[in-house]
Amino acid sequence: MQDQRQVSAEDSLIARYFKPLATDPGALALVDDAAILSASADDIVVTTDAVVEGVHYLATDPPDTIARKALRVNLSDLAAKGASPAGFVLTLALRSKEDAWLRPFADALGEDAKSFACPLLGGDTVSTPGPQMISITAFGRVPKGRMVGRTGASPGDLIFVTGTIGDAALGLDVLTGGVAAAALTDPAARDYLVDRYRVPRPRNALASIVRDYASAAMDVSDGLAGDLAKLCTASGVSAVVNAHQVPASPAAAIAISAVGFEKLVSGGDDYEVLCAVPEGRSAAFSRAAEQAGVQITMIGTIIAGQGAPQWIDAQGREIKLRRLSYSHF
Repeated sequence: MQDQRQVSAEDSLIARYFKPLATDPGALALVDDAAILSASADDIVVTTDAVVEGVHYLATDPPDTIARKALRVNLSDLAAKGASPAGFVLTLALRSKEDAWLRPFADALGEDAKSFACPLLGGDTVSTPGPQMISITAFGRVPKGRMVGRTGASPGDLIFVTGTIGDAALGLDVLTGGVAAAALTDPAARDYLVDRYRVPRPRNALASIVRDYASAAMDVSDGLAGDLAKLCTASGVSAVVNAHQVPASPAAAIAISAVGFEKLVSGGDDYEVLCAVPEGRSAAFSRAAEQAGVQITMIGTIIAGQGAPQWIDAQGREIKLRRLSYSHF
């Protein structure tokens, strides 16, 4: 007798590209419309971010880098909360289902899911006539009551940031033929910045260290200046930042004379961790970060007050920033 069961095009797409990624038992092999996240004594941290074609990535970006960015921007949020990844769900809005795009996308997503121990649990696929969109909701675990929020910074805390700042904004500038593209003649420097824009480096190796030492933390996604202002507002404090101490890569250091300092701290897409650490814990925090292999830099101090953070140059003069961060609206 002929099997009357029909497999939809959507089911076929899921089975071909994403079922191999659903290795966690709670994903139920993607045959159900829900998943199970095993209970534990930990708190569950939930974060979600979408990446949209033409907004967060270019239509010409390789699909493998788009997949990595979609997952990693969420992993960056978990790292800043002190959370260990537990899994994610995926919503994929596609114009078409071409193997040439989906295969490298799914392969790269699976590689990152494995390397960051953040398995696919489920999701949805839809068709769209407009720009493609990938939305991920990620789940993490922290010991009960230990999530690091934005509200705990106090006067006297030192301000730290991981990695280097401004690379992604400059990478996008290179890709779109902006000022940075003209300023950088070294192909290796241009390629480095483009890679930083396309593929974030979430600092998940620092998650437990942030949890143990930081009083407040968040990831830098919309620009260091704007995100620091958000952290200060949430904590009811202000800050003084030494602009000359903001870490820049060699490529960014070359481009800064052309694009200006403001571009580095307001451009967005850094996906580094910004945190406030009590001064008495700062030495231990620095040692732990070094042992974890994560570069951190102290850039300023939390102070009492309600005003916007002050940015000071090497000569002690205040820098007035006209733009603090990227905004969608």
